[in-house]
Amino acid sequence: MAVSEMTESQPENTSEHARLYWRRTRSMTFWLMLLWFIVTFSAIFFARQLSVYTFLGWPISFFMAAQGSILIFVAIIAFYAWRMQRLDDVYNNDSEHEK
Repeated sequence: MAVSEMTESQPENTSEHARLYWRRTRSMTFWLMLLWFIVTFSAIFFARQLSVYTFLGWPISFFMAAQGSILIFVAIIAFYAWRMQRLDDVYNNDSEHEK
């Protein structure tokens, strides 16, 4: 295969490859942001209803405000970093094989 043939066929594959990568990235980001919103909104909006339940002796609304939400946010960030590393590995390996 000549060098000119490689460069002509590569942008189509690369752009489709990049579109798939960004579609998966946007989808994952959307779902994680939705989870973040639900955790934040529910802890504030339903605070009175949640105060009936206790966790380790504290009302769940207080626990969520003080520690629970932060732990969930850290878990979301850790999952995002782990999943993006896997996506990067998959799509970088695929693009190396195409070259």
